[in-house]
Amino acid sequence: MAITLRRDDWVVAILVGYIALFSAVVVEVSGRGLLRWAVYATVAPLVAAALLPLRHTLVISFLSFAAATYIYGVALPVISVGGRVVVITGVALAGVISLAVCKVRMRLMIARRRLSLVSEASERLGGTLDVTQTAWELAEVTVPAFADYVSVDLFDAVLKGREPPTKPFTEPVALRHVAHRPDAPARTDDELKAEKKEELRDVSLPARYLAACAPARASYVDTTDIGVWPARGHTDQTDAYRMHSAIAVPLCAGGRALGALTLRRHRPPYAFDTDDLALAEEIGTRAAICLDNARRYARERDTALILQRSLLPRHMPEVAAAEVASRYVPASHSVGVGGDWFDVIPLSGARVALVVGDAVGHGLHASATMTRLRAAVRTLADIDLQPDELLTHLDDVVLRLSTESRPVHEAADAPDTDDTVGEVGATCLYAVYDPIASRCTLASAGHLPPVIVTPDHHAEIVDTPLGPSLGLGNLPFESVDVHVPEGSLLALYTDGLIREHHRDLESGVQELLQALSIPEPSLDGRCRAVLGALLKDQPADDVALLIARTRVLDADHVATWDLPTDPAVVAEIRARVSDQLTAWGLEDAVFTTELIVSELVTNAIRYAQSPIRLRLILEERSLICEVSDGSTTTPHLRRARTYDEGGRGLFIVAQLAERWGTRHGRHGKTIWAELITGPASVSGPG
Repeated sequence: MAITLRRDDWVVAILVGYIALFSAVVVEVSGRGLLRWAVYATVAPLVAAALLPLRHTLVISFLSFAAATYIYGVALPVISVGGRVVVITGVALAGVISLAVCKVRMRLMIARRRLSLVSEASERLGGTLDVTQTAWELAEVTVPAFADYVSVDLFDAVLKGREPPTKPFTEPVALRHVAHRPDAPARTDDELKAEKKEELRDVSLPARYLAACAPARASYVDTTDIGVWPARGHTDQTDAYRMHSAIAVPLCAGGRALGALTLRRHRPPYAFDTDDLALAEEIGTRAAICLDNARRYARERDTALILQRSLLPRHMPEVAAAEVASRYVPASHSVGVGGDWFDVIPLSGARVALVVGDAVGHGLHASATMTRLRAAVRTLADIDLQPDELLTHLDDVVLRLSTESRPVHEAADAPDTDDTVGEVGATCLYAVYDPIASRCTLASAGHLPPVIVTPDHHAEIVDTPLGPSLGLGNLPFESVDVHVPEGSLLALYTDGLIREHHRDLESGVQELLQALSIPEPSLDGRCRAVLGALLKDQPADDVALLIARTRVLDADHVATWDLPTDPAVVAEIRARVSDQLTAWGLEDAVFTTELIVSELVTNAIRYAQSPIRLRLILEERSLICEVSDGSTTTPHLRRARTYDEGGRGLFIVAQLAERWGTRHGRHGKTIWAELITGPASVSGPG
């Protein structure tokens, strides 16, 4: 077996050999000039003082003194008594000086190492905002540079981002083992991480140290003293490593204990001293600040994530127009929660709006902005605006939010320049799919275009006019109509899905098209496949993915009549509606539907312009009545007085229908009313 010698061992061997060789040469010469040769007897102690630790320097100094005493005091009697005294005294003085120099050098070296250790701890511990990762960094910094074994134990509340328990510990509290170095023998990391320490009470020694936020040092490890800092299951490591010295440092920040740092040594004779206790306290203080920052960041991130998840749709609404699935993946812990969001909004006429957006920034501010934008989009969608018009109004909302986000003095005094506009920014893609016309109308405000996957699994980017991002103001948006075959997929996403540090935007788009073109019957499965293909690690930015499989309402579900501007047609159209509902198996809804149709058609004939069209749309659980005309005047619901002859039509419609409203198109308006019918079977058109 090969023997490996350290540098100190080599230096000691060389110096011992030098002393032996010098002694042999001096004895062999034994003539004139012996006093001059005596100068070389001081070389070994001085070299040892410059290169070796204190105990090695002491050994070399003793050997040099012993050799000089023997040679000049016994082996060479020819030297005078005065010469012997001078030589032996000089060698002894050289040894004393060597020991003093070595001690000063060792103190300076230890001080430099301690400063270097503190500097390294500050640099490494401040580089992460994850509590667990910070604990592991602390363990790696201190072993083996400062201790032979270290364990970091934190309160459960700290790991969860909550406030640590208050002092004194009137109620039992538990510390959880988070990190350790080196790896424990015969114990896995999972076992150590999952293990809880004993419950600490105010009367226990660890609880008193934590309550006082003062470190403690012990020259030996005993389960009744400092050894109770680690969990009881860790006492096997004391025996395995033959620990002889320990320091326990409460990790305190802002006067509140977060946990404990336990340091142990087994290498003799380097027991912890008072200076080591001060160094451990300094490292513990810096580590506690970093841990507290990470805890606060985790609390803010969790709050933002909870807020964002609570505001995103938990369950996709069931709509006749499409089957929908979605995924949301938050950004990595170091970045924070972003402002990505999506929504599925049922619209009148069996249509559905698919929305995806991204608010600028990360954290609670981005989540709050996302919340307000999503609420604004839902409000504007209820008005049934065209996608380009909706984005124009949404842009105004973002401008108002930007103004409100500025300080009061700035908002009042600062001029309205380009530098003060758009402080709250966002992108948005708004798409409306009509299952009757198989058409999707969409508009983009600085957002990435959607992907359409045809039934033959061909994926391509939808050519969408790219409008300005929200918050710039006074810039137009443009919408586009796209024919969507039945069974096609529409995929809306945010840039976090395709933008990564290891690939450019174009490569990300190609990977997305390839992932979407792979056949997968389940939309949830397709979402998982897309995320698995494009996200190798935790994303650097939030990811929102919305996939819709389109459906088509054919002629069996739609009945349409063009009406003349003749009041006599009302009776005829009531009869046609009755026949159609009977054919659909909705006899129970005939009377209510006839009343609604009569009021809407009569109002259109009396107050609107031609052309007038009546359309009935049958969905799985509802019946929609629509009356379209060429007028752009919006009717208003009002309360008629007792002796008024008119003004009750919309009031009757509002009382009979589940929902009703008005939407404007490019050539007039449509008044619609929705009735809940429950599941119904279609027997064929009338």
